[in-house]
Amino acid sequence: MMKSKSILLGLMLCAIAAPVGHAQVTIDVAKITCNQFATYKITNPQNIALWLSGYHNGKHGGNTLVDPQALKAKSDEVVMYCLHNPDTPVMQAVETLFGISK
Repeated sequence: MMKSKSILLGLMLCAIAAPVGHAQVTIDVAKITCNQFATYKITNPQNIALWLSGYHNGKHGGNTLVDPQALKAKSDEVVMYCLHNPDTPVMQAVETLFGISK
């Protein structure tokens, strides 16, 4: 009985001393520049490309299909554009390249 109380007390102390989780970070995609996108300063460009694809497909026609190969090709095209236009917002780059308006 005393041993189980000691174990329980130890587990409780571990739970109290456990590190607090970090808060989630939110990102305003409209403010991401091409430089930040193409040089992995925010996250892997593929992550942002997935979000942009979903955003534009949902906004214009409700398309729910994803073609991973086409998405990769478009993402690579945006990266190349962004390397030559580092100060352009990435959402504007997508609109310019693919004729997608806000």
